[in-house]
Amino acid sequence: MRVLLIGSGGREHALALGLAADPSVEQLIAAPGNPGMASVAELRQVDAVDPAAVAALAVEVGADLVVIGPEAPLVAGVADAVRAKGIAVFGPSGAAARIEGSKTFAKEIMMAAAVPTARAYTCTDAGEVARALDEFGAPYVVKDDGLAAGKGVVVTEDRAHALEHAAACGQVVVEEYLAGPEVSLFVVTDGEAALPLLPAQDFKRVGDGDTGPNTGGMGAYAPLPWASPDLVEDVMARVVQPTLAEMRRRGTPFSGLLYVGLAITSRGPKVIEFNARFGDPETQVVLALLETPLAGLLNAAATGTLAAHPPLRWRAGAGVAVVVASAGYPEAARTGDVITGADRPGIIHAGTARRESDGALLSAGGRVLAGTAIGPDLEVARDAAYALIEGIELDGSQHRRDIALAAIEGRIAPPR
Repeated sequence: MRVLLIGSGGREHALALGLAADPSVEQLIAAPGNPGMASVAELRQVDAVDPAAVAALAVEVGADLVVIGPEAPLVAGVADAVRAKGIAVFGPSGAAARIEGSKTFAKEIMMAAAVPTARAYTCTDAGEVARALDEFGAPYVVKDDGLAAGKGVVVTEDRAHALEHAAACGQVVVEEYLAGPEVSLFVVTDGEAALPLLPAQDFKRVGDGDTGPNTGGMGAYAPLPWASPDLVEDVMARVVQPTLAEMRRRGTPFSGLLYVGLAITSRGPKVIEFNARFGDPETQVVLALLETPLAGLLNAAATGTLAAHPPLRWRAGAGVAVVVASAGYPEAARTGDVITGADRPGIIHAGTARRESDGALLSAGGRVLAGTAIGPDLEVARDAAYALIEGIELDGSQHRRDIALAAIEGRIAPPR
């Protein structure tokens, strides 16, 4: 099987490692890819949000399967253009990807499907925002209605800050705050059948102890030792299946990866958000633990044969990823700094580039690298992940020092 992987971030590097390890993959092409992916894939240039360009590349390389990593190409309709060429695609249509592209649309789906979620209002001016904030009270939750690369959400006790964020975004969704630990659940689906992956937890705030502004994610771990044994079954029954049924009812079936972001509240799991693709950095740990060949799984979803796919197999133990971010991230990330110590197994590249003059590795984004390790238990995996990033040199870099620590110390429990 020839596989074309679209994207250039940490999620795509993790996907590339999983795809390259599948014996059914004879050739892996990544476009545009990143320096870390170059060791397992042929890199090609493409404008990832140009549907015609991606479709043409898929035809040119003779792809049997196209895997679209990031959300922007999905919302732009890249999957539709590739499917129109008769090529199997892992990723939803542009119409179905609105479940991530518009927070308002996602809420409409949840309401129609009776999915447990936070109460919310879509607001288009300052007056509407103010009334919604007053109704829900602090902590205030304000979400940019469109794509914002994981940084469009503000959760704050400061009403003025909430109003300022809303004004900067334009149309926003204001929600009631959901108290409880958060969980990311990835679900592979062909629109009818659905297979859940291991639940994971990521760390959105930039600083230790969940302080500072939201980011795209500063680390993750899986599995969750504190989660209820019936969590996944409950979410599949009360959230995933009703959502997929509602999408089919609307004539926009969702196939690909449905990301379910949850808060485990005193009244059970409630949906914080849906995404239309794998989450980053949770993908790094979840796929590191997946023993089932990845390409075969994604191809089954892309070809509508997921119901016949064998049960998923998982490696024993746990996985931890710790993100190394550039100086100034997330407000004003600095790029162009030289990186050393990053070309080792377990280091996932997210925002890197090669300098043409001498081939030096440079920072090229806010989240630059992630040390990813698995071990027989969470503590061993965590120690190994931190050992990996200790060997990285990047001027001014920052990382959280508490990834997975509360879970190891037994300090996480759903509210009662």
